Amino acid sequence: MNIEELTNGLVELQGEKVTGIINDALREGINPLELVEKLQKGMVMIGEKFSRGEYFLSELIMSGEIMKEAMAIIEPKLAGVTQETKGTVVIGTVRGDIHDLGKNIVVMLLKGSGYHVIDLGVDVPEAKVVQAVQEHKPGLLGLSVLLTGCQDAMKETISAVKAAGLTDVKVLIGGNYVDEKVLEFCGADYFGKSADEAVTVADQVFGVSKK
Repeated sequence: MNIEELTNGLVELQGEKVTGIINDALREGINPLELVEKLQKGMVMIGEKFSRGEYFLSELIMSGEIMKEAMAIIEPKLAGVTQETKGTVVIGTVRGDIHDLGKNIVVMLLKGSGYHVIDLGVDVPEAKVVQAVQEHKPGLLGLSVLLTGCQDAMKETISAVKAAGLTDVKVLIGGNYVDEKVLEFCGADYFGKSADEAVTVADQVFGVSKK
């Protein structure tokens, strides 16, 4: 069996092909981690297509659904298998903002690229963010915002993290209006205007070299 086709199937957004290959591979006793690796490779390629304008939001969402279905089949087989990750990222939409589409796409791309992601959800209070950073010790904290009125909440969240002495974690902020001025106002380390930029920043923070 050529499990390289798993990567191609995901990139081509062929859900039935992906699940069929996975089921056949598992029946043949192929290591489930190899399947995860091929899927992650496909997600990286999809992210690159998105950044080049070859894929759009609809393709990202569709690939995320295919990835979710694929992992639902694979994950039960991963019990007891050590799965290495590039690093841990904590992410959430700031207090007062309940928009999650952009955040969910970032989560999908980061997971697909091999990161362990702790998703705190939406409307996340400062204390919950601080607690998550203390507990999981991520190298990167991602904060998402869509509403301009929640810019203060983003600044206060970052201030709370720093006030707790959690200065080792780098902070990435993202949203439709986020720019250099917002970054300076909030005290973040990085900003991104598109979902695929999160992977680029994560690779930089964790020192991951492109193969």
